[in-house]
Order: sequence, then structure tokens, then C-alpha cells
Amino acid sequence: MYAIVDIAGKQFKVSKDQYVYTPKLEGDEGAAIEFDNVLLVDNDGKVKVGQPTVKGAKVSGKILGHGKDDKVIVFKKKRRKGYKKKNGHRQEFSKVLIEDIK
Repeated sequence: MYAIVDIAGKQFKVSKDQYVYTPKLEGDEGAAIEFDNVLLVDNDGKVKVGQPTVKGAKVSGKILGHGKDDKVIVFKKKRRKGYKKKNGHRQEFSKVLIEDIK
């Protein structure tokens, strides 16, 4: 059994007891969380597709922790003009354990 869920504007294919790295979510570590934007549910070959979401379907999980991704370097340069700009960025994420698909 799996589901496709919209979490913070991104779509994830999730199944029970799976870890998912999502954009940072509100909530403390160890907090329970429910996602109700379920776009598709597959239950052993029986597929339910939402228009746009499946009514009554929910995915519950638990926030295991928050962190930051690896640094991405942003470098801009214009030839022969003496213009150089270097910047870095680290995206924040949350690690979520999917506990149940209803």
C-alpha cells in the first residue's frame, strides 16, 4: 500500500514505516503530524485517484528531527567587467516517519 501526498507544495510517494525528508515543517521533534492532501491511494491494486484529493484519506506520521542540507554555492560573474558575487545557501528540512495510511 502506498500513497502520493502533497507536503509543503511537493509531492511524495510514501508507504508505511518509510522515512521522508520534507521541507521544514512546523512542530517539535517527536510531534505527531497528519497530511490530508492525499492525491492518490493504492491499496493492493485498488487505485483511488483524487480530484484533486481523495476524500477521507489521511497519512499520519511523526517528526523525527530537523536539520539543514549541504551547502549550495551560488556564484555569479560577468566577463571582463570585474563583477563577481559568491553566495551560499543551506535548505532546512524535516525528517518524517510515515506511521499509517488511512
